[in-house]
Amino acid sequence: GVTVDDVAKRLADFGFHAPTMSFPVAGTLMVEPTESESLAEVDAFCEAMIAIRAEIDKVGSGEWPADDNPLHNAPHTAACLLVGEWNHPYTREQAAYPLGVGYRPKVWPPVRRIDGAYGDRNLMCSCPPVEAFA
Repeated sequence: GVTVDDVAKRLADFGFHAPTMSFPVAGTLMVEPTESESLAEVDAFCEAMIAIRAEIDKVGSGEWPADDNPLHNAPHTAACLLVGEWNHPYTREQAAYPLGVGYRPKVWPPVRRIDGAYGDRNLMCSCPPVEAFA
């Protein structure tokens, strides 16, 4: 199925930073628009969420496979969109500029998914021992 991580990463393709995940309720997104956001920006975010819901429905109906769809593969970097063959059941345009959003300005993600929260949960420090600072 589609996870909260999939939705959060897909928001990057729409040009949005993902909202807080799994706080205070695990497996959810906490959306907190502020008065500093314009109505146009809030409307664009709502359009993105509606478009993501439509993508989830395509996965649910089997139109897109659960392991190869814009949500599962998000975020889409410029490198993954422009290099090599495209062997996905959705278009490059759907990946880069999802339907319902158009060509709004966006910050391209520099990397795709790496290891989720693994690095947060399995800290590896290469710092010198405390004694080295004495």
